[in-house]
Amino acid sequence: MARYDENSIKTLSSLEHIRLRTGMYIGRLGDGSNFDDGIYVLLKEVIDNAIDEYIMGHGKRIEVELTKNGILKVRDFGRGIPLGKLVDAVSIINTGAKYNDDVFQFSVGLNGVGTKAVNALSTRFYVASYRDGAFAEAEFARGELKKNKKGKKPSEKNGTFVEFEPDPEIFGEFDFNLEFIEQRLWNYAYLNSGLTLLFNGARFKSEGGLRDLLDAEVGDGAMYEIAHHRGDRVEFAFTHTTNYGETYFSFVNGQYTSDGGTHQSAFREGILKGVNEFYKKSYTGADVREGIAGAVAIRLKDPVFESQTKNKLGNTEIRGWIVQETKDAVEDWLHKNETEAKKLATKISQNEKLRKELNAVRKEAREAAKRISLKIPKLKDCKHHRGDGHKRAGESTIFVTEGNSATGSMVSARDVYTQAIFSLRGKPQNMFARKHSEIYRNEELYNMMMALGIEENVENLRYERIVIATDADHDGFHIRNLLLTFFLQFFEELVVSGRIYILETPLFRVRNKRETRYCYNNGERDEALEVLKGAEITRFKGLGEISPREFGQFIGEEIRLVPVNVKSIKQIQETLEFYMGKNTPERRTYIMENLI
Repeated sequence: MARYDENSIKTLSSLEHIRLRTGMYIGRLGDGSNFDDGIYVLLKEVIDNAIDEYIMGHGKRIEVELTKNGILKVRDFGRGIPLGKLVDAVSIINTGAKYNDDVFQFSVGLNGVGTKAVNALSTRFYVASYRDGAFAEAEFARGELKKNKKGKKPSEKNGTFVEFEPDPEIFGEFDFNLEFIEQRLWNYAYLNSGLTLLFNGARFKSEGGLRDLLDAEVGDGAMYEIAHHRGDRVEFAFTHTTNYGETYFSFVNGQYTSDGGTHQSAFREGILKGVNEFYKKSYTGADVREGIAGAVAIRLKDPVFESQTKNKLGNTEIRGWIVQETKDAVEDWLHKNETEAKKLATKISQNEKLRKELNAVRKEAREAAKRISLKIPKLKDCKHHRGDGHKRAGESTIFVTEGNSATGSMVSARDVYTQAIFSLRGKPQNMFARKHSEIYRNEELYNMMMALGIEENVENLRYERIVIATDADHDGFHIRNLLLTFFLQFFEELVVSGRIYILETPLFRVRNKRETRYCYNNGERDEALEVLKGAEITRFKGLGEISPREFGQFIGEEIRLVPVNVKSIKQIQETLEFYMGKNTPERRTYIMENLI
């Protein structure tokens, strides 16, 4: 047994702590396949500093470049970091101007941490600051200063230049997804009207702000002209579509809050109050907001987020003024837009009628479910759930799988505290273009909704993540597509908020007497065969062929999850129509033309 004495107590430098406990500073690591992976957070931290300069009225252009060998470069044209403090500002924790409210009132970046984390987590980090013809520059390797100097450069405009390369020792093998970077840059453009961002030659600029964001998302799917309000501290836009549910894009000081928070709930409440005040009605929130697509952004002096990744805002003191300003602005917009007000009234009336019909169907489904069983069939639940306050509740996951054999392996291998399993019985129905009421009349889908907790309200979702786990064969892919169709058709907000994932499991096991390797594609299999001489190959035809002992690692620390993303919600119906609709000739032609 190891001794616990004075020698057991260690003090880490800030640099060592960032590299050892990376997740505390930038959230997840990842390999670049997820929008929130660490390599994008590094880029965000650098751009955030440039955005702060723009917010304070300095510099209208930010240039971003990703080189072919994975080096990122960011140049802003703000005031430039004070030359005498350049090294400290990018290398010493708790050093920065963002503690000074006279200099930065609505900072996007995290006080004193952001750029230091980028520095510590990069194989090479170079920074240069230009101020009034003079400059200072410094170069680091994994956070350690290698060289720095000062001098004169009268030809350079004021501002800061940062160049860095994420460290493979921390991030492993990774690839940048250009679409993720472009999506972040568009968000910056929408939230900072008048700012121009350039990325590898492409231009990102918005004059309409959140109105442009919603227009890009819903396009022709908007049922009426997008409502838009821009105040000193809050900006919002909204419209309705024919889609089900509610979809929101919310931001705090430029940070996308995918899990919403008090600003988003206050925005929702303000819309309801404004609508009821204008129409002199007492509509329910469900009737007013069903089918809504909204965006809200606030500027806040001291934001309190519920995690380091800043996905959810926790400030409670802001609710009152956001509700009031939203209410007043909505009421004012409706008075000024008579045609749009009539269209909104029609939509609310339709929602009211559909809700009453749906409630009757829900009641029937509930009563039928009670007659069958007191428990949800085929659910092996976990002990901790989303929102229950337990420290591990944020890890809660439900795997939606097929068949008894796959379920058996997963149940035996799972973490009973945070991992639940729901087993489907055969293939679910294709729910594309079906009525909302039909999912409640389908016993299998209703059981799944009960397992997820969303049969009454999507806000009651019991798990942080919903993971589709099907066999890697034609039937498995078909079931996966049917489930994705179900979520995209009726619970699109779960997809937009990043709740839906696909589990990747290995296709092959390659082993000899000394070593076993699990391979996720043919390339990995061939590479393993070259290294492991005389190895045998096992092709996993289904999840049930993977033993519980093996499955533990694939849903444990080594789990591979592919997030389900949508580029814009306006493309959802088009995509579903093509792949899941009745356009058989067009789909057959597409398949034939794209077979390799």
